[in-house]
Amino acid sequence: MATHLKNLSDFTHLSIPSAANFKFAIVVAQWNAAITGALLNGALDALQENGCPEDQITIYEVPGTFELSNAAALAAASKKYDAVICLGCVIQGETRHFDFICNAVANGITNVGTQSLVPAIFGVLTTENMQQAADRAGGKHGNKGVEAAITAIKMAALAADFKNIN
Repeated sequence: MATHLKNLSDFTHLSIPSAANFKFAIVVAQWNAAITGALLNGALDALQENGCPEDQITIYEVPGTFELSNAAALAAASKKYDAVICLGCVIQGETRHFDFICNAVANGITNVGTQSLVPAIFGVLTTENMQQAADRAGGKHGNKGVEAAITAIKMAALAADFKNIN
């Protein structure tokens, strides 16, 4: 998690496997499109910078963050992808709607990964206001889309390692 003390989109200290042989689905919410578009751009840049060809990335748009889990499950069930990256943004409002959406999506994306055994990556911002979202979508705290893409690469490589164990 990015905080005022650290930008976690800096991966210079980590070893990142090549993404050249992996296929990725990116499921992105259209709600809060300025933010989710920035997350998407960050994820695409990170995948390509780490060797993933553009034709091995498929983008699926869904209306809102709540729909990410279902679309991720569909992508995972297709068996076409080595990882599914879920990108969305939920901003706290005046009602408990925020809590219900955030909990449902976090649990839903977790369930996709554990049930399908295809890594499903949680790249969802859960912020108090639009400024916090902007700060985490390419602003002073980095880009959660970059973080999600690097996580997807690392998890795809880990899953591949497990498949190769005899």
